[in-house]
Amino acid sequence: MQHIHKIIAFSLLLLALISSCSEEDKAPSSIEAKIEQPTNPNDSELALLMRAMFDEAQQIKHQVANERPVKFHVNHSNILTASATEPEKAASDEFKAFANGYLESVKNMQSASPTQMVSLYDNMVENCMSCHRAICPGPLTRIKKLQ
Repeated sequence: MQHIHKIIAFSLLLLALISSCSEEDKAPSSIEAKIEQPTNPNDSELALLMRAMFDEAQQIKHQVANERPVKFHVNHSNILTASATEPEKAASDEFKAFANGYLESVKNMQSASPTQMVSLYDNMVENCMSCHRAICPGPLTRIKKLQ
């Protein structure tokens, strides 16, 4: 009888493990989920994208600090096409120049050697700061946390 209880317990444990693995495969990453789920009903695609970029930058900060490979998951190039809260700002040549500078810093990080990562990360964050100083200063305090 005790043998049957062990088999049943093992079977239930195995079933729970298998079902939890399949649920994880279906769930979006926390960064992807934040892009899809607005905090504020008036959030634009660009605001949601930038929040996901911030979250990813926090992860990258830790990867760089721990000398681990840097992994990007967010499609940063969407910065040029995402609808903005203030569309006229995102359509400006100034915004596009800042966005392209930022995208270049991301590209540089993706192909850099480990010895370059700290300076390239700092450059990426500075690109964020420069754009927000000029165009949308609201998030500056939050972005400073990435330094």
